[in-house]
Amino acid sequence: MKENEIFIRIRYGETDQMGVVHHGNYALYLEMGRTEWLRTFGISYSQMEREGVMLPVISMALNYKKSAYYDDVVKVKTQLKKTPSVKIEFEYEITNEAGEILVQANTVLAFINMKTRRPMKCPDYILDKL
Repeated sequence: MKENEIFIRIRYGETDQMGVVHHGNYALYLEMGRTEWLRTFGISYSQMEREGVMLPVISMALNYKKSAYYDDVVKVKTQLKKTPSVKIEFEYEITNEAGEILVQANTVLAFINMKTRRPMKCPDYILDKL
């Protein structure tokens, strides 16, 4: 399915004393990947929220293969797993400059109506763009 790639330079504050990226930062990298993935289709979180749609993460799984280090440039590849319904699912692969896989991940997000705080179908304007 449709995919997008972004590049991130690892900042000092994202690492521990050994210069290794702290595991919690990968959730932010995934968010950056899917935010930019949506943006490539002319969709933004702020636009969705103005239209009354929230998109919280309901599931996240990460499989760590190798470490990333301070000042590395990593590539976050984000791919839509299947056509969205009430949920939207992404798969990710984070690699280093040598092309080695550092992390493989998956997230599932739910479309939530901001007024009712109940699940809703993926808006048609998003489906049309995909």
